[in-house]
Amino acid sequence: MSLINKSYYALGTVINLSVAPPANEGNLDAAYHLIQHFEDKLTVNRDQSEVMSINHNAGIKPVVVPQDTYELIKRAVLVSRRHLGFNVAIGPLVKLWKIGFKGANKPKEADIQQRLQIIDPNRITLNDDEQSVFLQKKGMEIDLGGIAKGYIADKIKMLWIEQNVATGIIDLGGNVLLVGASLHADKLWNVGVQNPVKSRDTSLGIINTSAKSIGTSGIYERRLIIDGHEYHHMFDSQTGYPIKNNLASVTIVSDKSIDGEIWSTIGFYQGIEKGVALIEAQPGIEAVFVTKDLQTVVTSGLKNKFKLI
Repeated sequence: MSLINKSYYALGTVINLSVAPPANEGNLDAAYHLIQHFEDKLTVNRDQSEVMSINHNAGIKPVVVPQDTYELIKRAVLVSRRHLGFNVAIGPLVKLWKIGFKGANKPKEADIQQRLQIIDPNRITLNDDEQSVFLQKKGMEIDLGGIAKGYIADKIKMLWIEQNVATGIIDLGGNVLLVGASLHADKLWNVGVQNPVKSRDTSLGIINTSAKSIGTSGIYERRLIIDGHEYHHMFDSQTGYPIKNNLASVTIVSDKSIDGEIWSTIGFYQGIEKGVALIEAQPGIEAVFVTKDLQTVVTSGLKNKFKLI
């Protein structure tokens, strides 16, 4: 028996969905429709969405949103206020640099400094009673790009479990969430960790695991080269520039994909020493850190589950 696969385009990337019979293409298409539904609600790459309605009203008034959108934004804001490296308010800085998009550039220092004034998550007002969100300063924007894929992957897994899908793979552009037992005799999955200096789908190592989320933050996907300097798309909210350290990627193994997204960003920002210590302290969260010169450090829970190729 082999998996049934289909590819789609959504969330700005190629989506690969797979299920094992008796599940079928109907389950794959149902998952894709769910992705479209959440993309319509959460995107900041179109003029209209529930998130953009909040951004359009920055400095003007609070905006009431449906409960699911509110709860996701609240989770992102509360994590951001810990100032560990994840920042839902970073949108204006991302749009200034445009790395990975048309018009990518190194901005003027004055423009960077101006954006640093409006990317403070403490200036986001949440009202639980009204389910409203208010960005206190004009020009502020929230961007769920660092958390939405994980949230959507978790929703697909819930859908498939309701539909009695026994085995499946949700791959949202390299953000992988596994469902059920694999088709191997041992029921475990083997998931590659990308080699950051080689072409896509070339693995540096393999994680042998039960049905978990495997999500990576890395500098190899989107970058800008100007005057011999290379700039990646992961920004430091303190400086306004891409994060400076010796990491190429951080891969998180967790039960929920949304946790993988949050902790891969935090781990990358913190660097190896602080990042490993932070992640070791999180129950159920494990990590593989890969440096630019391809050294690997894994947290204790992966010691016997990660092998270099």
